[in-house]
Amino acid sequence: MGLLDDVRRSCALVAARAVHVRIATERLPAYAAALPLDRLARPTLDPTAHYLADEAGTVAYILTLDTINFGSGWFPLLRKRPGRSGYFTIALALKEAFEREGPWDAAALRTMTSERCAAVFGQDPDLPLMPLFAQALRDYGQLLHDRYGDDPRRLVASAEGSAERLVQQLLALPFYRDVARYAGQPVAFYKRAQLAAADLALALSQLTPPSPLGAFRDLDRLTIFADNLVPHVLRLDGVLQYAPALLARIEAEQPLEPGSPEEVEIRACAVHAVELLVAELARQGHRVTAHQLDYLLWNRGQEPRYKTRPRHRARTVFY
Repeated sequence: MGLLDDVRRSCALVAARAVHVRIATERLPAYAAALPLDRLARPTLDPTAHYLADEAGTVAYILTLDTINFGSGWFPLLRKRPGRSGYFTIALALKEAFEREGPWDAAALRTMTSERCAAVFGQDPDLPLMPLFAQALRDYGQLLHDRYGDDPRRLVASAEGSAERLVQQLLALPFYRDVARYAGQPVAFYKRAQLAAADLALALSQLTPPSPLGAFRDLDRLTIFADNLVPHVLRLDGVLQYAPALLARIEAEQPLEPGSPEEVEIRACAVHAVELLVAELARQGHRVTAHQLDYLLWNRGQEPRYKTRPRHRARTVFY
């Protein structure tokens, strides 16, 4: 049993016991057959919103971005760029900072402040997300200094071509240790650590020539990156069904408590539902991985039909 087997196993157990969320398994065959799998062929990171430079700069950017790729529970308070979501507001601001100043080195990361974050990302200094960003970046800079000679590429190289091992390496950072408890048992998600591996693979494959640092041999081991958007898409598409009381809270835009039974069930049922979709697609003759479906569903979630409907919010450092 590997680290990502723990994610699949623990999420399946939650799905089997869930009382607030149901997977509509009877709808999975038709839903799988209707998925636009042609959009899986060449996923890319948008170079207008992400810093894709040489290998060193690209690795530094992706790992820095994914270190602070959280806070969706605060995004309604975030000052967003015109036409940009919370995620793309942060990604674009960091890209511009790297273009102005060069990639942030470990020393700059270790001395990061909430005031500096507020200035870079165009936010009010009293937004609670800013001190959390600063803490995450300081922790990351310290890890680079203590273990990897201040070089992000050494962190990636230490995974020896394994996405799962990179996830394990990132769990040295507290804000990546994404494990909840449900009915007294641990439930692992590792959302951002898994996403960092996938993002690195994608970004480094877009360089000319592609960097071998991102050629992970086991990307198929990744699960979905359980946040609040993919479950939202699955709910609006009828794959996930929420209890009336839970749905009413979400529609009223009332935040859920991180680690509450409802919040854990939403994330875990989304993970397990996509695992069931992967199996169903295999039965239909399509070899598709969970993380490929995550990209498809996440991008679907940028469409107006999904953006205009409230999704669950939880103020957490894990997504």
